[in-house]
Amino acid sequence: MSSPSRSPLAGIRDVLVGTTVEGEFDPPIAAIGYGLTLAKAANAHLTVQSASWRLTGDDAWLGEFDYVGEALVDRRLDALARSIAERAAGDAAQVGVVCTTEAPGLTYPDVVTRLATQARLHDLTVLDAGPRRFDLDRETIERALFESGRPVIAVPPGRDAFAARRIIVAWDGSAQAARAANDALPFLRAAEAIEVVSVCDDAEIHEAVPGAEFAPHLARHGVNVVVNDLPKGDGIAETLRSQAGLFRADLVVMGAYRHSPKREFFLGGVTRSLLRNCPVPLFLSH
Repeated sequence: MSSPSRSPLAGIRDVLVGTTVEGEFDPPIAAIGYGLTLAKAANAHLTVQSASWRLTGDDAWLGEFDYVGEALVDRRLDALARSIAERAAGDAAQVGVVCTTEAPGLTYPDVVTRLATQARLHDLTVLDAGPRRFDLDRETIERALFESGRPVIAVPPGRDAFAARRIIVAWDGSAQAARAANDALPFLRAAEAIEVVSVCDDAEIHEAVPGAEFAPHLARHGVNVVVNDLPKGDGIAETLRSQAGLFRADLVVMGAYRHSPKREFFLGGVTRSLLRNCPVPLFLSH
């Protein structure tokens, strides 16, 4: 008697979702719903870190607050973070996902440090991305990528349900792109349609592996793709955004921060541009 076939996502055994409460009127958190539905699809364990950003501490910009006022805000944010964690645990129980939650109250540096440390202990991390709280979101994503050695899925607002039927693999021939594509193999194997998209100048692609040469490697892993070389046009990030819409992609897989974050900060970068404005979740590896 043959054993049942394994799910393509069987390699995903634990998923971490990180979110930080900064204010009492924060908009809905997409990462928790996305991470929960992903864990359900993969039959994986879910961990939710719902941290509150404590105002107390040595933050110079808080000079206008007195101690009593800071403590009151801290208590309110702690309670909100706990309620988010409890709601996530309840939603997970309803759909049969084993879920662990924590709701620590942390100062700004500790928010990103704790999340990056936790990310090392999970197969992947799901985080919010977008214009809301962008500095903290971006730093959390960067630290998780650079310090955990694990991939991150950055979820834009409104994308609170996991889907990966149609995937774009952004390919520039770099080591980061190769790492991302291989980290994403469970998702690629489960997808219905995959497009390897190269958006590079001739000078940039000269020493890199073309997408057409990378495709056979994916095929040997059971992943059939089409390769699409696109002109740079208005920029790599804008071209990828447009192609994601044309392809009706559910997910974009890409290597993150080919250049250092400091260089991207001063000169601009594809990763930061897409994190600021992308129509679909980004699967990122570094």
